[in-house]
Amino acid sequence: MITIRPADQDDAGQIAPLINMIFDEMQLEELDDIPEPDLEQAITAAYRTPDYLSGKATTVVAEADGQVVGVAFGYPDKNEDAVDDVLARVTADNDAFGSAFEAESYEHEWYLDSIAVDPNYQGHGIGGKLLAALPQYARQAGQQRIGLNVDMANLGAKKLYDRYHYETVGIKPIGDRMYFHMQYELDKELVFA
Repeated sequence: MITIRPADQDDAGQIAPLINMIFDEMQLEELDDIPEPDLEQAITAAYRTPDYLSGKATTVVAEADGQVVGVAFGYPDKNEDAVDDVLARVTADNDAFGSAFEAESYEHEWYLDSIAVDPNYQGHGIGGKLLAALPQYARQAGQQRIGLNVDMANLGAKKLYDRYHYETVGIKPIGDRMYFHMQYELDKELVFA
């Protein structure tokens, strides 16, 4: 049985490898010189902060048999700089980390920064369950739409977002790759399958 719930500090160590999968897929040049253990340590530290869990951002996990098997992380667009500042603070002592972050969100949206599912649990609807939980958090933050970026080369992910009624509203460069920027309007009141 899969449970979707807000993350807590104890989940950070299980969240980090999932988020790190995203960084690996993005192939960001600025992360090339950072040793893998340092990156996981920084991610873990960030997901132990109140700002990442339920302050400036919200982290939601999918749990199966006491194990975190999926994660979704997002925030209102106005909090993007504050969220980036958390990662800058937890990496301040490591010169390998840069301090510049690119803006990823559009105005007036709750931005889904990251969503990942453990490869051993992919294909079981966990990504869809995480997506279905997000409107509640976006509404609590006073937002009427959810936005996200999906790599133009990741057609499988794009199909998932299309199926959940996200619409492409633009194209956004992040690092040296191009992404579709997609949004879901909360007033559609669709029932997710």
